[in-house]
Amino acid sequence: MTPEGLRVLVVDDQPAVVKALEVLFDLDGIAHVAASTPDEARKIVRSETLGAVIQDMNFARNETTGEAGIRLFHEIAELQPGLPVLLMTAWASLETAVELVREGASDYIEKPWDDDKLVSTVRNLVRLRQLELENARLRDQLQRSRSELAERSDLRGLVYASEAMHRVATLAVNVADSDAPILITGPNGSGKERIAEVIQANSRRREGPFVRVNVGAIPAELMESELFGAETGAYTGLNKRRVGHFETAHSGTLFLDEIDALPLAGQVKLLRVLQRGEFQRLGSSATLEADVRVVSASNANLGDAIAAGRFREDLYFRLNVIELSLPPLADRRDDILPLARHFIARFAEESGEVPARLSPAAEGALLRHDWPGNVRELENKIRRATLLAAGAALSEEDLGLTQPSAAPRVFSGDEELERQELLAALNAADGVVAHAAEQIGVSRQALYRKMSRFGIEVERRPRA
Repeated sequence: MTPEGLRVLVVDDQPAVVKALEVLFDLDGIAHVAASTPDEARKIVRSETLGAVIQDMNFARNETTGEAGIRLFHEIAELQPGLPVLLMTAWASLETAVELVREGASDYIEKPWDDDKLVSTVRNLVRLRQLELENARLRDQLQRSRSELAERSDLRGLVYASEAMHRVATLAVNVADSDAPILITGPNGSGKERIAEVIQANSRRREGPFVRVNVGAIPAELMESELFGAETGAYTGLNKRRVGHFETAHSGTLFLDEIDALPLAGQVKLLRVLQRGEFQRLGSSATLEADVRVVSASNANLGDAIAAGRFREDLYFRLNVIELSLPPLADRRDDILPLARHFIARFAEESGEVPARLSPAAEGALLRHDWPGNVRELENKIRRATLLAAGAALSEEDLGLTQPSAAPRVFSGDEELERQELLAALNAADGVVAHAAEQIGVSRQALYRKMSRFGIEVERRPRA
């Protein structure tokens, strides 16, 4: 049966053609409905979510220009955007069919058709339609969930569109009101500090200070006095009392970035503070309360650091009561364009200028780039582009991305090898044809034709 019961609409004014298709589809378990006129077809498209349309280009024996078929194609596209349309054409209207494929038709098939090829093509189109409808449903669901989270929380201007970042943001908000230590992991530039800000803003300590400390930037010999403070004369050159970060962050949140850079001696002292909830300034015997929520972050693999003896396992477990893991930007590509537009708007506001727009070529370049520097790299590239842009649109050249764009895939002459490459691309894209086509550098229509030629059918993957 066709996936999820989606029916295929057959539009043809020749009863013999309709009957032949109905028999073929019945034999192969493809649900279908037929229309013999454009009016009937429009009525069905308005009333039912379809899996695909097989549309004859001509509706009258004296119709040679295909105007009626062209009009219906455009009307179907307006009534159900994204609905796959397979054009059936005779030789006389082949040129028109090719033009409509350029305008968005899924493909065309010539009369008389090959039964196996037609069935394979229709199955693929219907499966793609179901995947796209499911993806649209999930996007709508995600958007509603994001809106609800933003309404009840302070996300500190966090910009994202991906499900991966929504999970991180939701967890950050949900654990914010606890005083349990949190460890934020993720590559450099992925937004760990912003997530720490979200935690502070939604906690009961939101009115308290938020103190940022880059542990990796503190010399080892000053680590204790920086964190816990020091009394006058505690070491040579200290002429007045130094207030440490723990004391400054009292009743608030202390964010310890690059926690993996903390020397072992400092790790011992930090562990003691977390265990006892108190500390002493260097050179003092007075005990001070550590009324601080500790949020730490690292881009290193702390498991490897523990194995190498560079990080204490007991401190790791104290810091990692709750872990938030940020994926790299390359793994959440839905966030790239929203972030880019956010940076464009921000830089325009700072300079008092009208925000530029991204050209289609620039958008494509942003989506193709691997972003080893993550969000920070994206921010820097957008800043560069806004400074260099000569017009109202940012071009691909303005971005200055050094990574070469993906070139169209040139398949080898070995058909079995090509088939295996197609299967690998579809597998990597979880069966989403549009993503697989982008990956191998061909159009979606071209990929469909190749899939039909090799008898490849996409399969819907269950969500994890």
